[in-house]
Amino acid sequence: MTSTDQRSGPRSARPVAAARSATAWVLKYGLTGLALRLGARQGDLLARSVVEPARRADPFPTYDEIRARGPLLTGRFVAGTASHAAANEILRSDRFLASPAVAPTKSLNRLLESLTDPHALGPVDPPSLLAISAPEHTRIRKLVAYAFTPRAINALSARVQELADGMLDTIAAGNPSTVDLIDAYASLLPVTVIAEILGVPEELRQPFVKIVNEAALSLEPGLSYRDYRRATEATREGHRFLDEHIARLRRDPGDDLLSRMIAAADGSDRLSDTELRVTALLVLGAGFETTVNLIGNAVALLLAHPDQLDRLKAEPEGWANAVEEVLRYESPVQVTLRVSTADTTVAGLPVREGQAVVVMLGGANRDPAVFPEPNRFDTTRANAREHLAFSAGPHFCLGAQLARLEGATALRTLFERFPDLALDGTPTRRGTRVLRGYRRLPVRVGA
Repeated sequence: MTSTDQRSGPRSARPVAAARSATAWVLKYGLTGLALRLGARQGDLLARSVVEPARRADPFPTYDEIRARGPLLTGRFVAGTASHAAANEILRSDRFLASPAVAPTKSLNRLLESLTDPHALGPVDPPSLLAISAPEHTRIRKLVAYAFTPRAINALSARVQELADGMLDTIAAGNPSTVDLIDAYASLLPVTVIAEILGVPEELRQPFVKIVNEAALSLEPGLSYRDYRRATEATREGHRFLDEHIARLRRDPGDDLLSRMIAAADGSDRLSDTELRVTALLVLGAGFETTVNLIGNAVALLLAHPDQLDRLKAEPEGWANAVEEVLRYESPVQVTLRVSTADTTVAGLPVREGQAVVVMLGGANRDPAVFPEPNRFDTTRANAREHLAFSAGPHFCLGAQLARLEGATALRTLFERFPDLALDGTPTRRGTRVLRGYRRLPVRVGA
């Protein structure tokens, strides 16, 4: 009898699975990583912005360098823009797809598809909404959009306030002098809200935070094989979780987004099981990642700018605009990728068919052509909302209004409850390039 275990299957199959995994990593990330390292050694500024640790940690001076070279910089392997006008043009254009080729040739892409486990499809893999375009994108997005309409978000306002109050009650009851704000509040609030929207039971929510954090590594360009394996296993775990959760909801549906998506999958809209799992995984991840980074970035910025914080305490009607300025100044998602469908132009400059273009959202949001004194944090900035932190065009973030509600509620309530909140130690940044936020944010909440 062939020996097996629950996770890996037959032992004889493990070398084959390992070889498939390694080949998929080479095609999806390894070749890109090699090209980026070679480009960086040859002085390619776009490649250096990804590879060099100092530029990854503080990307804003690099954005200025890229923007100073024109609205579109073409490097050895990709093009890139930190211009607000060019970024906006690309994001809204039907000449660019959000489903980028992940291997150098179409034949290698077909090979990669054949190696991909449908139970390991992550946020950058079709049929994720981040990786597909119309008409598939339109069909799936329509099934999700009703849960994020202005009316639906307004209806959530009281519940978000209730959750924020309860979480801060828990912190206060523990009577700690110091807490990690990310773990105790900034991550807990958004994951609870989005889990309720999807009907996820309370006991299963906290474990999903780790799954989402690890799976989000797949967004990184040139991901190492070690991190690729971590991300892939986390994604598989997410799919296993969703298989069980979907089965529960099929037996006992509720009044939640995922139950409605299941009804659509079983009805005329013909949502496949893979589309259902991948979309639910993306909604959980996107509903968590953007907001936890938004809240953490905001707290750190406000503690570093006490005059801004004092004004908001005195004028709480300013919290909504403060959230927009945080999104502009320190965008939770720094970059996204588009691929041209034909020979075209951007800002009057030529772009060839198949050209990958890195759209630097964090750079566009500090473009002095749109935002005077862009490197100054100003919660009263009149046009802060013109940022591209939520993208633009057909891929504009579905959960933008929810993130805004959660951010404003979380911040106002936090500083009302703990008006003397202060840093207590050195915050730790996430080491990621695409997502910008804190892994740990120690704050003093008591004497």
